[in-house]
Amino acid sequence: MRTMTYGEGIREGMRIRMMEDPNVIIFGEDVGQFGGCFGVTAGMYEEFSGERVRDTPISEGVIIGAAVGSAATGLKPIAELMFMDFSTVGMDQLVNQAAKMRYMFGGKIALPMVVRLPSGGGVRAAAQHSQSLESWFTHVPGLKVVYPSNAADAAGMMLTAIDDDNPVIFVEHKAIYAIKGEVPDVIEPIPFGKASVKKEGTDVTILTYGKQVYDALSAAETLAKDGIDAEVVDLRSLYPLDKEAISASLKKTGKIVLVSEEVKRGGYIGEIAAMIAEEFFFDLDAPIQRVGALNTPIPFSGELEDYVLPNDIDIVNTVKKLF
Repeated sequence: MRTMTYGEGIREGMRIRMMEDPNVIIFGEDVGQFGGCFGVTAGMYEEFSGERVRDTPISEGVIIGAAVGSAATGLKPIAELMFMDFSTVGMDQLVNQAAKMRYMFGGKIALPMVVRLPSGGGVRAAAQHSQSLESWFTHVPGLKVVYPSNAADAAGMMLTAIDDDNPVIFVEHKAIYAIKGEVPDVIEPIPFGKASVKKEGTDVTILTYGKQVYDALSAAETLAKDGIDAEVVDLRSLYPLDKEAISASLKKTGKIVLVSEEVKRGGYIGEIAAMIAEEFFFDLDAPIQRVGALNTPIPFSGELEDYVLPNDIDIVNTVKKLF
């Protein structure tokens, strides 16, 4: 095993496929010699040359459009946007082109493109650089959406994303790029649609993904002091969704708390809650609970941002409502 940061795990997944396949390319704003806004592509320009690691104009529409076109004509592009918030500028290319082209062409073309989106708050970047918008992408048929929480998962899921013949939205929480974790010496692809149980438990399921996995594990430690044994499930893959893992955990605990950094109103965990109510209602011993951000733009003030975003104490308090 090796130790890598979350950001290094993402980079290692990209490097492995770039060494194997000359058709894998990376482009985005400042991904070249600068190494990316958050340093994830550091060193890749020198290793793979400016032909394969390219800086682009400041135009997310151009970046996504170039990814769609190059994927449709035989390359395997990885497009990096500086912030998930800026995906709004490329939404036509993502939603009306990338997500629809294989269907519209009757499966006669592949569209192997990855769009990397640094997401979330906690870095004092204010309202236009701190949003969690994953529910927008999970709503669109034709897009796959993944959100790893640690270096090993990030590396393995990046391999799977690059190998996929469909467009993949690869969400990365910017506040955990520096968190270190163990990564296998030989990195293997991690299948989409497979959740990971980060902590076994019997009393309540905390279902989450991304940075909130760490909040959930912290909450589980606090709850254990009060005699509540929480199970923490990391979805990793938002679509496809691992319903079997959700069902298995719920059958064991009978209670579930869904956690996301999204604004709670209209968040993806609302869709999961609806699915659980429709398909696993009789496994529930208590109402489904959700923890999300407050329904407001993310403040620049550190104190206010911390107040708006969900944390481990919010999870603890919500779990205790069930007992």
